[in-house]
Amino acid sequence: MTKESTCCFTGHRVLGSDFNNDVLQRGIVYLIGKGVDTFICGGALGFDTACAKAVLKAKETYPHIKLHIYAPCKNQSRNWRLLDRIGYDRLLKKADYVDMPREEYFDGCMKIRNYKMVDASAYCICYMNSPRTGTGQTYRYATKQGLTVFNIAGKE
Repeated sequence: MTKESTCCFTGHRVLGSDFNNDVLQRGIVYLIGKGVDTFICGGALGFDTACAKAVLKAKETYPHIKLHIYAPCKNQSRNWRLLDRIGYDRLLKKADYVDMPREEYFDGCMKIRNYKMVDASAYCICYMNSPRTGTGQTYRYATKQGLTVFNIAGKE
């Protein structure tokens, strides 16, 4: 995994009516065409889950690509609904790499996770329709670090 061939994702936990899974899928395929072979997801509900599923779908056509889930902590899903936890566990099993650097959640662990994903990447696909969020903060950090950032919120 090299920075030049890596894309991370950042986005909201609640997907609005402006979210388009086809745009996400096309973005992944576009980056594969640019030489990206590693995609890093944060493992959260919402956009992260949609991205992990989209990467796995792309792997059906491009089996050389890798899904890397970088969760902020081992107990990230402890308060999730049962079906969400089951889906998360399935994604973890299908991922090529899983990192969970902390045992327990703590204030700030999401920000640390987000910045580590950005620091490992040259590209970022985001779903941001509200800049005053952790997603907005990660978007600004990625831009400041020089990543090529694609915001797919509201795109068709």
